[in-house]
Amino acid sequence: MSKNSPTTAPKAYENYEFLNSRAGRPLRIMSEFHEPLQRFDKHGILDTIVFFGSARIPSAEAIATGQARDHDGLRKLAPYYEATRQLARSLTEWSMALPEDPGRYVICTGGGPGVMEAANRGAHEAGGRSIGLTISIPVEEFENRYVSPDLSFEFHYFFMRKFWFTYMAKAVVVMPGGFGTLDELFELLTLMQTLKMKKRMPVVLFGKEFWSEVINLDALVRHGTISQDDLSFFYPTDSVEEAHTYITSYLQEGPPERGPVL
Repeated sequence: MSKNSPTTAPKAYENYEFLNSRAGRPLRIMSEFHEPLQRFDKHGILDTIVFFGSARIPSAEAIATGQARDHDGLRKLAPYYEATRQLARSLTEWSMALPEDPGRYVICTGGGPGVMEAANRGAHEAGGRSIGLTISIPVEEFENRYVSPDLSFEFHYFFMRKFWFTYMAKAVVVMPGGFGTLDELFELLTLMQTLKMKKRMPVVLFGKEFWSEVINLDALVRHGTISQDDLSFFYPTDSVEEAHTYITSYLQEGPPERGPVL
């Protein structure tokens, strides 16, 4: 049969109808594991510092130019954009100055706007690389130009995206956010509580007033559904300097005896 015959069947790995079918789902899932793995290896990425937070929190520039959402609550959260930017910049400068492999402690975000943009921006301003793990969802188009081009990923499956967040992480910063941020935070705390994730790492809960209003973890302790010790999984703060010191000391010297509670 001629190679160019229209009746020639496509090779299985070139059969896009099959690859996008229900039967091809396991291959799509495995692709979202192996392709990032290959790229991280190619670029020498060993581990990350992950930033979670709202895509809706505006920068000061967005407010000044009228590009921010018309919502008073979001405008009040705008300082967290700059705090994220400063913290990511200082952590990148610290990691780049380490005498170890330069693939250590690379800033990683969800690759979107808001807090995610701020963290990638801080890393970019420090002269470092940063990662963006975006997800294909039906939202407005956005541009986060601060993600390193070779380290920009787009996922279809939330669970594969969250795998790469947690698998590579050596530290996590959680800024104010909505459903997505809460989902990421509580999955992380569940993995730590159940020892499904055995590595110990610093988790900073940034924004005491916001978090104490949004989630009442003391009530969970009071009702007995979590223990008092579970509150030591994270470090609440409002200070960029405190967050930087906590993360870098933890990574260099190990965890403190006990973390503060919210």
